[in-house]
Amino acid sequence: MQDLILETNEDGEVRLNRVNYEVCVLDALRDALRCREVWVVGADRYRDPDADLPADFEQQKTEYFAALKQPQEATQFVTGLRERLHDALVRFHADLPKNEKVRVVSKDGGRFGVTPLDPQPEPPTLGAMKGELGRQWPGTGLLDMLKEADLDVGFTDLLRSVLTREILPRAEAQKRLLLCLFGLGTNMGLKRVASGDTITPDQLRYVRKRYITREGLRAANAQLVNAILAARRPDLWGEGTTACASDSKKFGAWDGNLRTEWSVRYGGRGVMIYWHVERKATCIHSLLKTCSSSEVAAMIEGVLRHCTEMEVERQYVDSHGQSEVGFAFTHLLGFDLLPRLKDIAGQKLYLPDLALSEQLPLLKPVAAQRAIRWELIEQQYEPMVKYTTALRLGLADPESILRRFTQANAQHPVYAALKELGKVIKTICI
Repeated sequence: MQDLILETNEDGEVRLNRVNYEVCVLDALRDALRCREVWVVGADRYRDPDADLPADFEQQKTEYFAALKQPQEATQFVTGLRERLHDALVRFHADLPKNEKVRVVSKDGGRFGVTPLDPQPEPPTLGAMKGELGRQWPGTGLLDMLKEADLDVGFTDLLRSVLTREILPRAEAQKRLLLCLFGLGTNMGLKRVASGDTITPDQLRYVRKRYITREGLRAANAQLVNAILAARRPDLWGEGTTACASDSKKFGAWDGNLRTEWSVRYGGRGVMIYWHVERKATCIHSLLKTCSSSEVAAMIEGVLRHCTEMEVERQYVDSHGQSEVGFAFTHLLGFDLLPRLKDIAGQKLYLPDLALSEQLPLLKPVAAQRAIRWELIEQQYEPMVKYTTALRLGLADPESILRRFTQANAQHPVYAALKELGKVIKTICI
């Protein structure tokens, strides 16, 4: 860095290169703004990070801990976590010789060897079920399904005009809303779904502009999802579902869109849509995000803000939807983060103390060189709960809160404690 800022002239004098110095200052300011070490007075996204925290935390501490179902004493929290980690490692060590799909090898500094699972056989009744569905509803179109769902549930009643009064009759508004939703959802466009002279594209554009809002769509989706969950027979689907999977998909977008970014992962410019899907069938939440924003934050927001009656206890993600900080926050929020780790072979197991390694000889190749720093978790337990409470209450979006806990702000004590807690939960998960 000094080689860029300082330069020597012909007389041997050391001088400051002002242009390079200003560029370095702006680069440092950018990093500080991203991790919120520096904030802007009067801003929203880059405001004082302490404004994101609950102001009455000290007065309502007991209620906040109870809402998260976490003990108020840090010692009790650490003791329970330490026992869970110990039991998980001992159980894994005992089952490892009998597990034909998982092995631990010593090459390359210690690695996991995981054999892919065999594909599940096709259920014997699947062919008969497909045939019966085709016999009862042959050639049923998506628009017919959408119409029947609305007649049963009435989700278009939640899509109201943003104006003070509605002149359009509700029956006509319902018809146009269904066509708008079908055209937008299938990407056919409003011009193609307009039915000749009866309904024109201009009428559909009017309905889209006046009736279709973000809040209305989320309320309608929640009502439809709740109806699907209520209609399921417990003897076929089980008493209730608590598992959800989430992932993102890139869509191309014009450069004029303020959210459009270049995707390093997929290539090309566009935006990302992050979906939370229950049992590969029902979308309980969707979120528009930029290509560079955190998928961990989008995952947490979907679990907390899905607005349906589903209680998410297990959240499945890919490698991009997890991090050690994400493991820590999901544990404090009360649900399990279950990622499909791409680099499962290179993962390390963290022991509660190094003395335990002598009792677990089979795990030595994949054990980390140091133990968990429990004193750091205990010291920062209350601040971690405070940030988790801010997430639960929605005082700030998860992206803004998690931005403070990145590698650029590695010296932050709460970030270090979250990393340690995340290592514990990740080891238990593995």
